[in-house]
Amino acid sequence: MFRTRVGYAGGTIPDPTYRSIGDHTEVLQVEFDPGYVSYEGLLELFWTMHDPAARVYSTQYKSIVLATDEKQFQAAARSRTRTEALLCRPVLTEVRRLERFYLAEDYHQKYALRRDALLSDEVEAYYSTPEDFRESALAARLNGYAYGLGSALQLEREIDSYGLSESAQGHLRAIVTRG
Repeated sequence: MFRTRVGYAGGTIPDPTYRSIGDHTEVLQVEFDPGYVSYEGLLELFWTMHDPAARVYSTQYKSIVLATDEKQFQAAARSRTRTEALLCRPVLTEVRRLERFYLAEDYHQKYALRRDALLSDEVEAYYSTPEDFRESALAARLNGYAYGLGSALQLEREIDSYGLSESAQGHLRAIVTRG
């Protein structure tokens, strides 16, 4: 994964916001390198990170895959069918084509990272604008670790490239160790 951004999609009202989301769903947009991870690999991860058979009573928080093209749509539909067969129950996660993605407000971007004062203060100091922070591959990586994703082995392979202080590195290692 290179970058992630949160936003709103799947609805019909123009320019949704958190306070006025209308019929949109909160979504995560993922920019990835298909030479490193396939779209199908991302879908496998997606299906394991939530209960796709769980009923959601709010459009804002429903489970949905929004494909950007026909190839992604077909792959997502096939993976949904496989997941349903593995679960032996109906999958309620929708698979649709993306019509339009609206960026969420800055305070929603990299939410787990922003909630960690030590990491957030250090990383935000690298970027001169909220847009730079939002678009940062480093912020995306650290946000994933702050959510408890990623392994200690993976972190050790890349932590030196982050340019973090010793205290921030130790803090990040502790987060990953706790899981």
